[in-house]
This record gives sequence, C-alpha cells and structure tokens, in this order.
Amino acid sequence: MCFSHLRWDFVFQRPQHLLSRFAMETNVFFLEEPLFNAEDEEQISVDSKTAQLTILRPQLKAGSDQSQVISSLKTLLANFLSTEDLQDWVFWYYTPMALQFSQHYKPALVVFDCMDELSAFDFAPKELVHMEQKLMQTADVVFTGGYSLYEAKKHQHNNIHAFPSSIDKEHFAAGRTAIAEPEDQAGIQGTKLGFFGVIDERFQIDLIDYIATNRPDWQLILIGPVVKIPFDSLPQKNNIHYLGQKSYQELPAYLAGWDIALIPFKMNESTRFISPTKTPEYLAAGVRVVSTPIRDVVKPYGIERLVSIAEKPEDFLAAITYQLENEDQREWLKKVDEFLKDKSWNHTYAAMKKQILLAIDESNSRMAS
Repeated sequence: MCFSHLRWDFVFQRPQHLLSRFAMETNVFFLEEPLFNAEDEEQISVDSKTAQLTILRPQLKAGSDQSQVISSLKTLLANFLSTEDLQDWVFWYYTPMALQFSQHYKPALVVFDCMDELSAFDFAPKELVHMEQKLMQTADVVFTGGYSLYEAKKHQHNNIHAFPSSIDKEHFAAGRTAIAEPEDQAGIQGTKLGFFGVIDERFQIDLIDYIATNRPDWQLILIGPVVKIPFDSLPQKNNIHYLGQKSYQELPAYLAGWDIALIPFKMNESTRFISPTKTPEYLAAGVRVVSTPIRDVVKPYGIERLVSIAEKPEDFLAAITYQLENEDQREWLKKVDEFLKDKSWNHTYAAMKKQILLAIDESNSRMAS
C-alpha cells in the first residue's frame, strides 16, 4: 500500500517508476489524496492499471473540514483492509500526512521514500514537519531521493539509504535518433531550448523571460502542467511555447528536436534538496544540458562536466551559447554513456528491494527473540 501526495496519472516520475516495477512481483495499491466529489456515499474508486497495480482514489463530500477528512479516510481505509492480514502488507509512504489516518496499523514493514523536502514547498501543511518526525520514528527503512537530502536526514534514522533519480535509458535514448518531432513542435523553426516537468513555484520565470528577451532567435519549448502558480504570471513572448503536459511515452520525440535542455530552477529552500529526474533523462537522449546550481545536479553532473552550471541570467545565457557553438559532442557523449552505464530504475528497484527484504528479516528476528 503506497500513500502518495502525487496522482498516478500526473507527471510520470519516481513513484511510478518504482511501484510499477514492484507491481511486476506483488500486488501494489496506490492510494491517492482524496477527491471532493462524492454526491452521496463516500467511497474509494478503483482503477486497475494492470493485474497487480491498482490506483485507489478516495471520494469524499465537499465542504468537509480537516478532522472530517481524516475520519472519513480512516473509515474508508479500515473498510478496505477489514479482511486483510496486516502481516502480508508493506506500507510505503511518500506523504507523512497519511499517518493521520493510518498510523494505528501494524503492517509487516513501513517504508518512507523521502523524495523531496515537502515542508519547503508552497502551501505545505503546517503539520507536515511534525508528521515527518513521527514517520521517521515509525519507518523501518527510509530512502531519500538524492544525496543532499540524505545528508540532511541521515541523523534522523538508523536505516536510511540514498537513492537518487535514475533513468530508463532505452526509452530516452530514442531521442538520439532521427524520429519525427510531434506536430505541435515540428512547426517551430530555429534553435530550440527545451524543458519538461512541472512548472510551479520552483520554476525560475524571470530566467526564461531573460533568455527569450535577449535571444529572440531562440525558441523556448516548455512542456508540462502549470500548478500552484497562475498561468498569466508566466512570460508571454512569441518565442516561448507552452505545449502543456505530455505523456511519458511522447517525451523522447520532443527531446529529439531540442538543441539544449534546461533545468531553470530557483535557488531557494524548495529546491535545496531536489534531485531532478530529468537530468539523466536529458542526457540519455543525447541533449546538452544547462542548469542552475541545484546541489544534486552540480554533484555529480556538473563536477563530471556532463552538465553546464550557471546561476546568474547572463551566465546562463553564456553557457547556452557556448554549448551551441561547441558542436563536437563525441567526447561528451562518450562520458555521458560511461557515467550512465550502471544507472537504471531497474538497478534502483533491485537495491531498494534488497533493503526491504533485509529489514523484514530483521523485524522477524526481533519478533522471534
């Protein structure tokens, strides 16, 4: 059972990569945050993605206050698990807030995959820090979404492991081939700078505006949903193209047409510990990358000279210009492939599974003694 603050059908990222692999070996139930659309009886809707992967969406009545929401979720979860032996279950948390309606259960194992410092995000619940502390005390094993987050959290748990963003190399390597660009991008002529991902409060809007203003001959392709910020706050110029959200399957075809890929995140508390999954995905597609100095991009990608790092807008512009003028990519691509050769979501999944099985064995040993 996975408790997630992200929806399965939103941007395909870490939870989907990992849990779809677990679902190849066991039943996985992915419990999303509630929808407030119940007209009569509150219930959990069931969406079977595969024979062993099921998305659960609680449907609650609109207008419920927080205590009513927690009570409803507790009841719905109890009904769902009423016939289950909890020793057959692993509880996997992405959101500590789910403890509010699940902490009284005693499953065989509790996993906390701490992929971000959620308390630093805009509109984070005020209880989040306290609930994360409780989850750290409850969890049998903790994973972090990057090395900087691991360094910040390692003193909080005695069984914590860093698993930074990984890569589905074969999928994104298709971007290196001469595949046809999607229709909404194919008609855009000129040098193309691209970004895909969630466009939210972490996105450096002013930097995009600066690039577009100073280089009107460059075309900026921005792919992804706009959340937590108003769309009309984004810069509107003839050379900025908002193409909306695309499926995971479509992304390599867009990458195939880009000259440079961008990681234009702000440098603040909300980005202090992020490990952008898009970094290795861009590289696997053979697209050169320019990023702001996000810690988990600087180390290792910047240090290994796989990604150009620039903080000030004028330096970001200069880094893009340098990469565009440096046309010989052969040595760079060799370094990229060497770096990525042992990185994959399959490897990450296998290493996580190993830690989970070790934790289960240790828990069984404690119970036996």
